[in-house]
Amino acid sequence: MRIISCFYQLLWGDLIYLPLPGGQKAGLSLLVLLLIPAGLFFTLRTRFLPVRLFPEMLRITAEKRSKSDHHAISGIQALVVSTATRVGMGNLVGVVAAISAGGAGAVFWMWITALIGSSTAFAEATLAQLHKEKDPLYGGYRGGPAYYIHDYIQSRKKQKKSRSIIAVLFAISGLICWCGISQVISNSVSSSFYNAFHIPPLYTTVILVILAAVVVLRRHATVKVLDVLVPIMAGCYLLITLFIIVKNAPCLPAVFQQIFAEAFGVRQAVAGGFGAVLMNGVKRGLFSNEAGSGSAPCAAAAAETDHAAKSGLLQAFGVFIDTIVICSCTAMIMLLAPADLMENLTGMDLLQTAMQYHLGRFGVIFIAATLWLFSFSTFIGILFYARSNVAYLFGDNWLSQTLYKILALIMLFIGGLAAYTFVWDLGDIGIGLMTIFNMMILIPHSKEALNCLKDYEQRFLHKP
Repeated sequence: MRIISCFYQLLWGDLIYLPLPGGQKAGLSLLVLLLIPAGLFFTLRTRFLPVRLFPEMLRITAEKRSKSDHHAISGIQALVVSTATRVGMGNLVGVVAAISAGGAGAVFWMWITALIGSSTAFAEATLAQLHKEKDPLYGGYRGGPAYYIHDYIQSRKKQKKSRSIIAVLFAISGLICWCGISQVISNSVSSSFYNAFHIPPLYTTVILVILAAVVVLRRHATVKVLDVLVPIMAGCYLLITLFIIVKNAPCLPAVFQQIFAEAFGVRQAVAGGFGAVLMNGVKRGLFSNEAGSGSAPCAAAAAETDHAAKSGLLQAFGVFIDTIVICSCTAMIMLLAPADLMENLTGMDLLQTAMQYHLGRFGVIFIAATLWLFSFSTFIGILFYARSNVAYLFGDNWLSQTLYKILALIMLFIGGLAAYTFVWDLGDIGIGLMTIFNMMILIPHSKEALNCLKDYEQRFLHKP
C-alpha cells in the first residue's frame, strides 16, 4: 500500500508549486506538467486546429461512409466508442468535484483545457490510424499507442522487434487502469441506485454484471450496443439540461458572469483560492476528456477511413462533445440552482440536490439512471480498448481475450459490493502511467501526424 501511495502521489500529487499574485500558489502534478505543455505544443503546431477546422469536424461527422471490410468500424463508430468512455462518470462526478473545490470559475478552465486537449487528441488518434494493422480475431483493424510506440522504436533501432519495452509497459498500464475503472463503475452505480430507489447493492451489481457479460463476451456486440446506447444517453441528458436552461433562462447572464469572474480570481484572489479554481478546472478537464492518455486511439485505430487525419479530427471533435457540451450541461444544472441550497454539499449529493430542485423526485431518479447508462457504456468501451492491448502482449488468441474480459467482470462484481481504495488507486496509477508512456513517444513521433494533417488540408481543403 505504501508503494502504491507513493506512485499515486508522484503522478497525481502536487510536484511543484507555481507562484501566483497575492502570495498564492498553484500546485502542479506531474501529469499536468506533461499534458498542458503538450497540448499547447500541438495547438500551435496544428495552427489552432480546434477552432480553425471545427467546421470540417462537423462536415466529417455528417458525411456518408462505406466500408470494404464489414467487420471494420467506421470513423463515426470509433467516435461513438471513444465518446462512450469519455462521457462517463467524469462528466458527472468529476464536474461536481471541480465546482465543489474550485467554484464556478473551474468550468472556464475546463473549457480552455478541452480546446488545448483537442489538438493532442488529434495527434494521437492520427498516429494510431497510420499504424493500425489487420485484426485476425475480430476482423477489421486494431492499433493504438502500443503499436505506434512499437513502430517508432523499431524504426529508431533499425531492426525488427517482437516487443518494445515502452509499448509493453503502456499496454500493461492500460489493462491495470481499465480493471480499476471497472470497480469504480459498479460502485458508483450501486450507490446511486441505493440512494434513489433503496435497491440493495447486490441486486444492482448482479444485473449490471449479467448485462455486461452478454455484451462483452459476444464477438461483435460491443460497437452495435454503443451505436444505440451512446446517442440515446447523451441526447436525453442534453435535452433535460436544455429544458432546465430554458426554464431558468433569466438567470443565465448571472451564471456566465459568475463563471468568468471567478475564473480569473476576482473574488478568489481575496480569499486566496485562485490556485484552486485554476487547477481544479485544469485537472478535471484533462482527465474528463482523456486527451493524451492513449485510450481513445485504441478506438481510432479500428476505424476504416479514406484518410488518417479524418480519424484524428473526429477524435478532436469527441473532446468537444465531452467537455464543452456534456460537462457544461452538468455545470449548468448545479450553477442554476440556488447557492444557499447547495451550501456544504459535495459529490453526488450536490448534483442530486440540484436536480431535485429543478425537476423534483424525477431529477434524482434521472441522475441515477443517467449514471447507470454512462457507467455501463464506459465499461463496454474500455473492454473494446483492451482488445488491442491484450493482443499486443499475449498474441492473437481467444484465451487471453476471454480471460481479461472475465477478470474485468469479476472486478465489476466486487466493486458493486465494496469500495476498495487500493484498486481505485491502481486505476488512477494505470491511467497516469499510460499518459507518461504515451507522451514519451507522441511528441517525438508527432511530425508524422502533422505531415498527415498538411496532406489532408492540401488534398481536401485547398482544392483549386
